[in-house]
Formats: sequence, structure tokens, C-alpha cells
Amino acid sequence: MSEQSAPALHGVIETALYTADMARARAFFETVLGLTPHLFDERFTAYPTGQSMLLIFLQGETQDTVHLPGDMGTIPPHDGGGRQHIALAIDAEALGAWEAHLAHHDVAIEGRTHWPPGGESVYFRDPDGHLLELVTPGLWPNY
Repeated sequence: MSEQSAPALHGVIETALYTADMARARAFFETVLGLTPHLFDERFTAYPTGQSMLLIFLQGETQDTVHLPGDMGTIPPHDGGGRQHIALAIDAEALGAWEAHLAHHDVAIEGRTHWPPGGESVYFRDPDGHLLELVTPGLWPNY
């Protein structure tokens, strides 16, 4: 059997984190990160972040199939546990302003990395303990 190449991928459209307290998570992502929800209900909140969406799900609320209205279809069950990680792109010139902004909101920076290609990262946690990273261009060949 011959190998067949996979069709091209064009990026990550959604990234999901899971929270024990939706109100607390929304307060953090909207106040500290300045995100504005696109959609939300009691089980999830969707935030636009550039070309992708950051989805925050209430823990335990995605374990059953979701039946969408009419003939739109279904979303299969999924769930996540433990502390997860996401990286958010920022402009290099904004790094200092982000550090000051996090300090203003009493969010501790847990780590810093200066990447050989030139990018810089700062790491901090959300209220559920997920590791969030702000990264400037130069981390990966495609960013």
C-alpha cells in the first residue's frame, strides 16, 4: 500500500480550556486578558483571538452529545482535566505593557523565556491553574 499525503491544514481554529467556575473564568479572561465573548451560556464561553476562538467549557458539561437546533447536527462529547497550556500571540512591542497589565491585576509571572530565534514568552496562570503564555514573534518557524 502506498503512502498518501494528508490534505493541507490551515491552522488551529479552536482551543479549549475547562473551568470549575464559569463566572470566575469569565471575569479573568474578560478583565485581565481583555477578551470579549462572541457567544456564551452557562456551559461555555467563546472568545475570538485573532484567527481562532478560545473556548472555555464548564467542567463536566461537555460529556454528553449536544443536539443543535433544527437539522444543524450534533457535537460529540469531549472533556479535559488537569492543568492545560495555551500560548497567545502578542506584538513584541506590547510585552512590557502586558507585564505591567498583569502586575496591575496581581497576576504573577511564573516564568520567562528568550527563544533563540528571537521570540520572548511570559508565563502565568488563570484561576483554574492553566498555564497561559504570551509570546512574541520568533518562537516557531511559522510565528
